[in-house]
Amino acid sequence: MAKKQQPKNKSFGALLAVVAVVGVVLLGYLGSRPTPVITLDPAAAASVAPGGIVIGSPDAPVEVIEFADFECPGCGYFATLHAPDIKARLVASGQMRFRFMDFPLDIHRNAVAAHNAAHCANAQDKFWVMHDLLFASQERWNSQAARDPKKVRKIMIELAESLDLDGKAFTACYDSGEMLPQIAANRREAERLRIQSTPTFKIGNKVYPGSLTYDQMRLYIETETARLDSAAATTAAR
Repeated sequence: MAKKQQPKNKSFGALLAVVAVVGVVLLGYLGSRPTPVITLDPAAAASVAPGGIVIGSPDAPVEVIEFADFECPGCGYFATLHAPDIKARLVASGQMRFRFMDFPLDIHRNAVAAHNAAHCANAQDKFWVMHDLLFASQERWNSQAARDPKKVRKIMIELAESLDLDGKAFTACYDSGEMLPQIAANRREAERLRIQSTPTFKIGNKVYPGSLTYDQMRLYIETETARLDSAAATTAAR
């Protein structure tokens, strides 16, 4: 009888081994998930309207909204390679205005900290230079380079001071968390629109995920401008 039970015991032992391995892998995954150095409270955003930061003429016929994460490599690719040309040729010419909307993803440990720093720079009218610097220096402060909140904070302050911001005012803003409800409200808007990834661009009633080149952006702007002109002509005819 004992010999007949042996295969079952071996099978049961193998099953336990598989369960143990899966358990170790699962615990390892749970333990490795990023814990943000600064967190957002969704409840704090309940009474705050989404806004974002805008560059360009308020009279521009088309507004482009970018939902972005400062720690997102794709967002950094767009910001450093394509955005300068788009701003110089489409925004500066009045064909479009550009709105940056915060969408820090939970998978990026230091994203909220970077968005916080950008908004505190905005309090001193230097959002866009901080925006460019944060993307250009991602490898210095991202989740792989800086895991300690104190180190992240130190780097953000150093970046602000390199732009000649008032260091004390910036630090007080960064530490107070006063900008976090607005960031949370902007992220809530992305979630409401069911934005799935960063960067994602909203132009009129269409959504375009992924980085856009100058030529792509120009085409979408021209298409949306034509749509608006047609709609206005139809309304006038009525």
